[in-house]
Amino acid sequence: MILKELRGKTPVFGKDCFLAETSVVIGDVVMGDYCSIWYQAVIRGDVHSIKMGNKVNVQDGAVIHATYKTSPTEIGNNVSIAHNAIVHGCTIHDNVLIGMGAIVMDDCVIHSNSIIAAGAVVTKNTIVESGSVYAGTPARKVKDISEELISGEIERIADNYIKYAGWYKDE
Repeated sequence: MILKELRGKTPVFGKDCFLAETSVVIGDVVMGDYCSIWYQAVIRGDVHSIKMGNKVNVQDGAVIHATYKTSPTEIGNNVSIAHNAIVHGCTIHDNVLIGMGAIVMDDCVIHSNSIIAAGAVVTKNTIVESGSVYAGTPARKVKDISEELISGEIERIADNYIKYAGWYKDE
């Protein structure tokens, strides 16, 4: 893993976090407990702050960044950012799944209990309603989220990534 201090800011981690050997975390990054940063994931807190809550997993190839001086990135608790997703200068509340290859742009707000579908592009300034699924390019609401999706997808994936990280820590 690459952990790099930049411009006087050093990444800060909560308890029991996992960082894969090829992950990169730079600068003004603060993450909570039980987070996992997977292979080839990049979290670049060089131009603005990145704050992550507890139980956040940033899967393989995902990129988290911000916009210089204007748009920090804030991520709540129990959030999964799937493989190759891009999260940039936005706010993601609790219990959210950002699907594989999805892009969430500057100044978006993703409210709690929501899913951004794989491949979706959430354009600048979009506000995603709590309890909804957004898909497409540009992303639009396609349906309300069901309790089955909250427990069967959002919670299951976040919990599974704590388990998966444990496998690597035991090695």
